[in-house]
Amino acid sequence: MTPLAERIRPESLDDLAGQQHLAGQGSILRTAIEKGKVPSMILWGPPGTGKTTLANIIAHTLNIPFFTLSAISSGVKDVREVIEQAKALPEAILFIDEIHRFNKGQQDALLGAVEKGTITLIGATTENPSFEVNSALLSRCQVYVLKALDEQDLVALLNKAISTDEFLRSRNIELKETAALINISGGDARKLLNLLEIVVDAAPGGKKDSLVITDELVMKVAQKKIALYDKKGEQHYDIISAFIKSIRGSDPNAAVYWLARMIEGGEDVKFIARRMLILASEDIGNANPTALVMANTTFDAVNKIGYPESRIILSQCAVYLAASPKSNASYMAIGDALTAVQRYGDLPVPLHIRNAPTKLMKNMGYGKNYEYAHSYDKNFSPQEYLPSELAGSKFFDPGKNAREEELRKYLRNLWKEKYNY
Repeated sequence: MTPLAERIRPESLDDLAGQQHLAGQGSILRTAIEKGKVPSMILWGPPGTGKTTLANIIAHTLNIPFFTLSAISSGVKDVREVIEQAKALPEAILFIDEIHRFNKGQQDALLGAVEKGTITLIGATTENPSFEVNSALLSRCQVYVLKALDEQDLVALLNKAISTDEFLRSRNIELKETAALINISGGDARKLLNLLEIVVDAAPGGKKDSLVITDELVMKVAQKKIALYDKKGEQHYDIISAFIKSIRGSDPNAAVYWLARMIEGGEDVKFIARRMLILASEDIGNANPTALVMANTTFDAVNKIGYPESRIILSQCAVYLAASPKSNASYMAIGDALTAVQRYGDLPVPLHIRNAPTKLMKNMGYGKNYEYAHSYDKNFSPQEYLPSELAGSKFFDPGKNAREEELRKYLRNLWKEKYNY
């Protein structure tokens, strides 16, 4: 029998799960499809979000000959064969799945046909096309980003399958719980539907018996025990809080445990990386400036690689941040400075440090008596940089750690007693 995901694959934009920014009324892509003319495009998004389905819908709606290649098994020869066939047609769409797996030579083979309009290229990729599609081809394509399906989209997809698929409809199914189905499938619609079909096939009882789908049944059939995790509920906030506080408390063991809880529960890995990026500045700061670099690199890497490999990068970063010396001095400094701004309002910039691009401004005293730091010993002049109302105010107080003690010593040497460093 044809897999469930294929049996209920949508044929119109109205039936597409999620992606309202692309498929909804008035969206750019929908408008282009309704006008009967779509550009060559790259569809970028996580697995199971509808990239192949969207390509099929475009071809079906426009009634245009549709060729499909997989970058895993196809080469330049296959591409050229399709292009030759397309030359004999008024219009043709070439859909290439996993186009990021094509090397530069294979991608270059598409350039002429795309540029001349011989084919309308639709490439699908789970990887950032800025890194994986060469610039010449990318410049000839519009990039559309497909978003991960949320829980509401996935539950709606399950209910649609149960109510519309001929085989599932005959089983009298009650969908009592959905957390295990959604968590095990990782938000991938194709995996979700395949798992639903496996559960139905493996469930005890005959066709005439009613079937109640529970989390326990799904985990039993899938032979996988998971920590059910509500990504929008209280547990989501409790666990990310435990993770951040474990890193702040310099406990890499607890940090990795809570990280594992989030990964096993299907948490968005970019959300985890984003929180570590904030923490690197808020809780480590100049006690170890490399922490911010490490966290930023982690965020970039997670975006490029995705799950499941990203779990390794997240673990490396979490351990590094937890084992780093801590300081919230910069965090406290900007907080105190914002308080001063709110209290004193828009204080005027001292004349001597104002910009003076015109003669009139110079005549008004803008920039007068400014002491250019590099003209002085140690590249430093003890002039005032704050408004007079705040002169001598100390917002940054270095933390009690090796690196910031060096900063304290350096600043004390420069400013003497002014800021009491």
